[in-house]
Amino acid sequence: MKFLDQAKVYLKSGNGGPGSLSFRREKYIEFGGPDGGDGGRGGSVIVECVEGLNTLIDYRYQQHFKAKNGGHGMGRNRTGPAAPDVILKVPVGTQVLEEDNETLIADFTEIGQSLVLCKGGDGGRGNAAFKSSTNRAPRRFEPGWPGEDRWVWLRLKLIADAGLVGLPNAGKSTFLSATSRARPKIADYPFTTLVPQLGVVGVGGKEFVLADIPGLIEGASEGIGLGHRFLGHVERCRVLLHLVDGTQEDVVGAYKTIRTELEAYAQDLAAKDEILVLNKIDSLLDEEIEEKVAELEKAAGKKVMTISAVTGDKVDEVLFALLEIINRDKQEEKAEEEEAARKEAGEEPKTWQP
Repeated sequence: MKFLDQAKVYLKSGNGGPGSLSFRREKYIEFGGPDGGDGGRGGSVIVECVEGLNTLIDYRYQQHFKAKNGGHGMGRNRTGPAAPDVILKVPVGTQVLEEDNETLIADFTEIGQSLVLCKGGDGGRGNAAFKSSTNRAPRRFEPGWPGEDRWVWLRLKLIADAGLVGLPNAGKSTFLSATSRARPKIADYPFTTLVPQLGVVGVGGKEFVLADIPGLIEGASEGIGLGHRFLGHVERCRVLLHLVDGTQEDVVGAYKTIRTELEAYAQDLAAKDEILVLNKIDSLLDEEIEEKVAELEKAAGKKVMTISAVTGDKVDEVLFALLEIINRDKQEEKAEEEEAARKEAGEEPKTWQP
């Protein structure tokens, strides 16, 4: 299945059906009176977040979604049938934006969430609705109310627990392949990965989702190399795994390039927990490893881990470090939700009792 993370679609809800102009006509009933029914409601256009999808590829081949109009009202006070709704199914992590591709309409983060983007028009009233004591035979009826139409953007931001970042050819796809069942394309040249990849990593009896995005380059935060779209996929991650290619000369420059782009894109992204890893140590001498680790630690101000994604050397240590941060973040998030629920219910905050 091809990966598509952005699509522009046209939506139009159905018009309401017109009311009916009708009079009762039966034998021996001379003045039957009006019996025109109301028109049916037009179909709405609804976006719904469903399970089992991980791409917006369906919206590459169909960009126009139009709901049907409501049915006409009929005699004998029969209301026209309502038109069915059109439902756009999207994966978890999808954002809906206005035509300017900036104004956020909705952000779907949980399965089952839905939103009516274009409401169907109401049906018009038939002449029976206008009957009064002074107007016993109204010849008035209403046309249906018009539906709505709009262009919107669908943008997918993958929801993963951890995100892999680094320059092209840093070994991100190799790491993902070695730690999960994902099978991204791997080759010894830059930009092998062209679309984001997801893998489920198992360690210590626990699992978490790891996202590998295409290699970032200088200027990615300004959209160079589709940088904006790629950075968006790690925006929701709990922790970043920053891989640096140990075989290159300037490891500090590689680290700073990525950090600069993260900070330029969003401060929240740059502030996330980060595990810094020097990769490809199987190609280095011990003296080179020590020298480059020292350079990185001095530049980053944090501990640097070392691995070889190809041989699997010390990979488990990195996975356990990621899992520890993910579990801590989940616990903090759960505590915040419980605290918010207590405040909403008007309960006193819980205090620890010895």
